[in-house]
Amino acid sequence: MQTINKRKKIFTQSLIRSALWLGLTIIVFAGLVKLSFWQYNRGFEKEKRAIRITQLNQQSPLTLSEIVKLSQDKQFTGKESINDFPVTITGQFNDDFVFLLDNQVENNSLGYRVFQVVQTPTNSVLINLGWVQGSIDRSILPDVTPLNGQHNFRGHVRIIEQGIMLTAQDFTQPSWPLRVQQIELDKFSALISPLIDKPLLPFVIYVDPEDNLGYKKNWHPMVMPAEKHFGYAFQWAALATAWLILMICLRIKTQKSARVSSKNAPDALQNI
Repeated sequence: MQTINKRKKIFTQSLIRSALWLGLTIIVFAGLVKLSFWQYNRGFEKEKRAIRITQLNQQSPLTLSEIVKLSQDKQFTGKESINDFPVTITGQFNDDFVFLLDNQVENNSLGYRVFQVVQTPTNSVLINLGWVQGSIDRSILPDVTPLNGQHNFRGHVRIIEQGIMLTAQDFTQPSWPLRVQQIELDKFSALISPLIDKPLLPFVIYVDPEDNLGYKKNWHPMVMPAEKHFGYAFQWAALATAWLILMICLRIKTQKSARVSSKNAPDALQNI
């Protein structure tokens, strides 16, 4: 009787271990494979975007009004939008409002990106003028001279993707130039509304690197090229394969140990 109960106990424990092994193996393997496919898809999207940017740069730049009309007429959604379109702007810079986007790194130096508002007869749009060096003392903001008057310049449309913020930005008592952690066009529009009656367009214009207007142009259309995404996809796939092989080998080893234990158990009971 004891032998039967012992075997039932060993069998039950074996089933539990098998279920735990199978569940853990599938969950981790599926997660790694999902990450691999995600990186691959991101790389594919970046490839398509790089081709699109090349094609757009071969076209003549549109005016800001044409960009707005194009956006409204085609009703772009998702990744296929007015993003990356070259544009030429003639407008009046407003020197009352300067936004400094914090935590912008250039050659291991911490700094800011400088943004100002340009007004045209029909629109207002936020302009990225470039990067400036920051101070080690966080209480000291860079000495930025705001642009004023009418300027004609070229740039590219950028759709701003909102990142995750632990705490919302508080602009109840703004001090100019205003240090910000993220570009939030709706909140910026509310801030400048006393002096600028036209709301900001839902995108930002990055000044062309070849244009002398502004500061250091150190941006790239894509922070991470497609090749890196494909490399990461291969790494995640390799990890998934290695994990599966490891778990199978571990399972074979534990099954062998379990069989030896089950054989020795009756013998041990008989010797008591």
